Order: sequence, then structure tokens, then C-alpha cells
Amino acid sequence: MLAYLVRRLLLIIPTLLGIMLLNFMIVQAAPGGPIEQIVARLSGSAVDATARFAGGGTETLGQEIQPQAQTNTSNSRYRGAQGVDPELIAELEKQFGFDKPLHERFFLMLTNYATFNFGESYFRDEKVADLVISKMPVSVSLGLWTTLLVYLIAIPLGIRKAVRDGSAFDVWSSGFVVVAYAIPSFLFAILLVVVFAGGRYFDLFPLRGLVSDDWAALPWWRQMLDYFWHITLPVLAMVLSGFASLTMLTKNSFLDEINKHYVLTARAKGLTEKQVLYGHVFRNAMLIVIAGFPKAFISILFTGSLLIEVIFSLDGLGLLGFEAAINRDYPVMFGTLYFFTLLGLIMNIVGDMVYTFVDPRIDFEGRGA
Repeated sequence: MLAYLVRRLLLIIPTLLGIMLLNFMIVQAAPGGPIEQIVARLSGSAVDATARFAGGGTETLGQEIQPQAQTNTSNSRYRGAQGVDPELIAELEKQFGFDKPLHERFFLMLTNYATFNFGESYFRDEKVADLVISKMPVSVSLGLWTTLLVYLIAIPLGIRKAVRDGSAFDVWSSGFVVVAYAIPSFLFAILLVVVFAGGRYFDLFPLRGLVSDDWAALPWWRQMLDYFWHITLPVLAMVLSGFASLTMLTKNSFLDEINKHYVLTARAKGLTEKQVLYGHVFRNAMLIVIAGFPKAFISILFTGSLLIEVIFSLDGLGLLGFEAAINRDYPVMFGTLYFFTLLGLIMNIVGDMVYTFVDPRIDFEGRGA
């Protein structure tokens, strides 16, 4: 097992390299880089991705360099750069590192990332690592609580549906699961805002931030209550669609195992239904559920929480990555990509380790994996 773990860890390096190279080439081919963003702001034709970003460092940069943008030119390789001083363009290229060849920029980025030096944001006067760390509590809170609740609800419900397959409970619970799966989490979030967050009916929950402004001054027990008060609606919105697919996966997995011959043999030996279910079926049926945990956690942590963070004004990693992509903030884009890719690869290895813990009969080393 140790040799397998070492191979998997070493495999992270080429996998990470390939993903970063592919995304680097795609981003370089896409129009509208950071220099075009600044040129657009100089010409007054820029449209901010979010209202919150409108007050960022780019406007300050534009105000500082705008008086220089007087000379007309038509030979610039940047879209919309007519009327901008070529010396200013050259200064921006040097500032952002675009005066270097493409391959040199890529290998410089990898060298820095190997030591977790992600550089500074183009449009925010902060280091990328500081930005990620400052946004992480929001996304980690959403991801952990959502994943925990999804598994605590879906696994017992899926097992009960499998045991009582075809009963009235299975039918009406399946109807609820289908409805939950069909409702997008952002749409349910809007409904929660309208009903419970002062949208129209009740004003029971806050609509902004992870904690209150005076959270630091509260006693510890009120800090806990305040935190759960703020996170209740966002987590509920994400749990709704998350538990539905896992419930059906758990049910189908248990049904598949229940109908196998070893279960009939265990029953013939006189074992109780609980002994059969949790002593034999559970271990085998849960393998497919465990396999999806790393992917589910990463999805919830990053992509799944994006719209939820926007709706509930939660300043997390999903919103940070979205804004960086829209505004072509390359250091933030690639820094978050590197971080989540590395985290995802590590979580896949953790999933394999959990496999062997749940079922010791699985031997990745013996299979030559």
C-alpha cells in the first residue's frame, strides 16, 4: 500500500502540470486580457463584472495613468488600444510580465507555484495567497456543513428506501427526492430569501455575511448562535439538490447488493435482517458512495457555492474565482486553479485510503494500480 501511495503522490506532479498547461494556453488564446481591461477603463468602455469590484484597484490605476493616454496609434496588438501611448502599453506589459515570452512566463509561474508563491492580484493590492486565505472560511464553512448534512440525510434515507423498496414510504419519498433534484439550488435560495430573509414574508435570517459586524464582541455561545444563524439559509439551499442524487445512489447500491447470493446465504444461516444489512451489505454498498465523496466535496466547496455566495452576499472562494475570470486577473485565476486542482487530487487519494478502511479486502497494490 505504501508503494501505491507513493506512486499516486508522484502522479500528482504530471497531472497538475498538464492541467495548468492546458488552462494556461486556453487563457492566453482568449481575448480581453488584463491590459485590454485597463485600456477599456481608460477609454470608458469597461463594464465591471460585479458592483463590488467597481471600487477596486483598477480604477485607481486608470486614474494614475490616464493623463498619459493621449498619443494616437493604430499598430497596437491590443484591442481598443488606439489613442493610448505605446510607452504606456509597454509599461503595462512590463508591470504584468507580458514583456517575457509565453514559455518563460509559464515556467516562471510553475516555479513560483512550486513554493506556493502565487504573486499579487493585478487589480487588488493584495497577495493571492492572502486573498485565498481570507475567503476560505466562507467556502469551507459552506462545503463542510453541506457535505455533512447531505451524507447524514441521504445515506439513512437511501438505506431505508432500499429496505422498503416499493412501499408507500418509498413512493412518496421518491417523489420528494425527484422534486428536490429538479429545483436548482440558486432558485431555492431565492425562495428562502423571499420567504425567510425579509424578501416579502418573514425577516428571520440575515442576508449578508457569515457573521454579524459585532461578532468579535459577543460571548462565545452567542458567537456560535450568530454563526449558525447566518449560515442556515445558504446551507439549506445547497443541501436540497445535493442530498437527492446521493439518496438514489445509496438506494440503488443497496438494492444491488441485497439481491446478491451472499445475502441469501447469510439469511439462510439465520442472521437477523439488521446483521445482514449492516454486517454484510453496508460495507459493500457504501464503496460507491465513498468513491464520490472527494468529487462532491470539491464541487460543493468551489463551483457549487458560487451562486449561493452571490445571492447571500458571502465573500468566498467561488465568488473570488468568478470575478478573477471575468476581470482577467490571471494570478488569482491560476492561483485558485492550482489550489483546487491540488486539493482535488489529494482528496482522490484520501478517497482510495478510505476505500481500504471500509473494505480491507481491496488491495490497490495487488492489482498493480
